This record gives sequence, structure tokens and C-alpha cells, in this order.
Amino acid sequence: MSDAVPIFLVDEAALKSQHSAHEAWLTVSRFKAKAGASCLIPGSDGRLEKVLVGKPDPLDTWTLGKAAQSLPPCRYYLADALTDEAATKLCLGWKLGQYQFSKYKQKEQPPLPELTFPDNVDRDYVEAVAASTFLVRDLINTPANDMGPQQLEECARTLAETHQADLQVISGTDLTAQQYPLIYAVGKASEQAPRLLDLKWGDETAPKVTLVGKGVCFDSGGLDVKSASGMKMMKKDMGGAAQVLGLAHLIMRLKLPVRLRVLTPAVENSIAGNAMRPLDVLPSRKGITVEVGNTDAEGRLVLADALWEACSETPKLLIDCATLTGAARVALGTEMPVFFCSHPATATALQQSGQETDDLLWQLPLNQAYRSMLDSKVADISNISSAMYGGAITAALFLQEFVKSDIPWVHVDLMGWNLRSLPGRPEGGEAMGMRALFELIRRVLT
Repeated sequence: MSDAVPIFLVDEAALKSQHSAHEAWLTVSRFKAKAGASCLIPGSDGRLEKVLVGKPDPLDTWTLGKAAQSLPPCRYYLADALTDEAATKLCLGWKLGQYQFSKYKQKEQPPLPELTFPDNVDRDYVEAVAASTFLVRDLINTPANDMGPQQLEECARTLAETHQADLQVISGTDLTAQQYPLIYAVGKASEQAPRLLDLKWGDETAPKVTLVGKGVCFDSGGLDVKSASGMKMMKKDMGGAAQVLGLAHLIMRLKLPVRLRVLTPAVENSIAGNAMRPLDVLPSRKGITVEVGNTDAEGRLVLADALWEACSETPKLLIDCATLTGAARVALGTEMPVFFCSHPATATALQQSGQETDDLLWQLPLNQAYRSMLDSKVADISNISSAMYGGAITAALFLQEFVKSDIPWVHVDLMGWNLRSLPGRPEGGEAMGMRALFELIRRVLT
């Protein structure tokens, strides 16, 4: 590594004990070993001699996330002795920090710094997580004119071909013929036909895990149309679908011994003469009727049909991901997903997985006292609550109506978008909770 520049992880004590020869330079640079901050140390010949990076306690995934973009485009290596876990986390953060979405830019992007991974890094895991995360980010960042239901199907088909999985697609009026009326009702006003993507992979005798993702490729709000500001970011309303496709890619690439099924209702919530209307009453795959209190609460409708189908195989674990409610963002902000879970042991395992992978989620309760807020005078259930508050909970309770009580179920309500750039997490589309969900599946089912 004679041509590579060493990176040292330092705190205040290490600055004094190991790098005191550079005290004058550190003083001029005002470097205080703040977590993730970096300081370039020149050698006597004017070349870059080493880099100091502030060391958090404990080390986390994001320690090198900022350095991965900000350091000069040289080759680097980690000079400290690290445990396998720490080395893997640091290299993953570096890798995630190098993401760029430049598909629509004509100008060539500047070169990035390179990191030589230590020998004890779990390279397969780092590369698989990075590829899966980049897939999620790319799908969400792609504008809706290039990421409609057809393009989402093409992505699923590519995944199926890559991993020798089976993909079945039910599209257009076939959805009603095969009893997915809610998916059809939400998407029928779009020029691109609504569809259900059904991917299956793995040994049929292995434990079953089923993923369901909200694939609303653009959400105008329907006839209850959104404002301009509310509609602006709605290309990301398929973030749940992107996340389960990314999670599926990770599971298949690392060959977890599970029987995987991924159900993705892919639609656009558009406005046309045949769009569903407020107070329409719609049938569902389960057989119960749903009153459309608001056409902008469409995500839960497409998920309902998919969730009921998911239960038909009685999986050992059922997970859905959706950019479902603004109420969840009000509760926890945009950077921490909300999750709901019908199985206490699963909820505890997921929360632990999130903490250990630096991919935090936080549980909210399935408060059954709020279920009456979904009562309808003309149908079995309404798709919106009669109350102003607790919207994330009532949305989860609506979904729970379409999940059999004996199946451990996790519902993740995520933003799917970074409003600000953080180390390793640039502004834009984002996988939120995906690594934690992968770890949950690995622990519970394998």
C-alpha cells in the first residue's frame, strides 16, 4: 500500500498521544476530532501524508460516509486495527457515501476517492447491501415519466432473471377478473395499466417470508387532488415498492435459505373520467367493502388486496413497506421510519436489528381503541379515519383488517427520501429500515 494514504480514526486522546507532531497544523486547521470530521495532514514533501477522521464512540456505519465524497481522489486504507464488525460497518458507510444519481446529467462526474478494504471485511455483505441500497435510491430518484408501473415491472423482471426467480404479472382488467378490485380501482385512470407483480424465489420447503410494497409510481391525489407543493415529491410514492425490491435483491444475492415472495401493486393514482370518486364503495379481495373517504388515501387500498393474497400462503413472516402517511413523519420526523407489528417478539427483534445495523425504526402501537374511527355507515370499512389525529395508527389498523391474526406482520411507514444530506445518506431517495429488516429475516427465519 505504498501508494495509498492511511486513514487514522482519532479522538482527542489519540491526537495528543499519537499525532502530537502535527499539533501546530491541527491547531491552525481547528480540528477537534469531532465524529466524522476529517483533517488532511501534508508531509514534508507537500504530498498528502495521512488523513485523520474523528472517531465516534462507539464506531458506527456513518463514520466514513462524508469522507467517501469529500477526500481528494486518492487511494486510502484504514490504518487502525479493527474488529470484523467495525471494519464491515466502516466500509459499508464509505460505500454508501459514494452514491451519485447522475443519470440525467450531461457533465461527467469528478472521480471519487477509493478505499482498500481490510482483509477482515465481510465484502460480500458490503457489496450486496450497497447494490441493493443503490437500487432503491435509483428507483425512487427516477422521475415518474421514466418510472411508471411498466418500468417498475421491468425492474422486477430484471431481478427475476438475475436470480432465477419466477415473476407473474396480472395487469389491467385481469385484476378484476382475478379478484384484485382495489388495485384496479386505484390505477385504472392512468394511461399505464395497473398491475400486480408477484415474484417467487427459493426452495419451496424453506420458511416463507413475504414482502409487500406500495408501488404508487405517482400520486396526484386522484379527484381529491393534492396541492402543487403536496404533489411535487410524489414520484417517491413508490418508495415502499422500491424498498421491498431492494430487500429482495439483498436476500437473493446473499442466498438466505427462505422461500421468498414479493407482491408489488404498481399503479398511478391519476385523474380521468373513470377515476374512483370520493364516497365510492369498492369490493376487496378479502370480500369486505371499502368506502373511499378520500381518493388520496390510495396506498392502503392497493396494499389491502396484496396483503390478503399474501396471507393465503400463511408465511412465517409478512412485511409491508409504504410511504403511507404524513402523520408518521409528524410523529418521528422524516429520518426514522415508523413500524407497527402484531407479534411482540418480532417487534423486539426488529428494534434490536435496527440499533445494531445503525438503521433505526421505532414502533407505534396498533391501538385497537382507534378502530371504530374507520367505521363506515354504508360499507364494512372506510379508508380514512373520522378523526384528525393518529393517522399513522388508523392507517395501520386499516391494513391489519387484511392480515390474518396468526401471521407475524410488520408494517413499515417510511419517508423514502432524505430531505438533507447526511454522512453516507445523500439528499434524495433512500432505503429506510431495509438493512434492519434483512437482519430480522436472517435471525428469525434462518
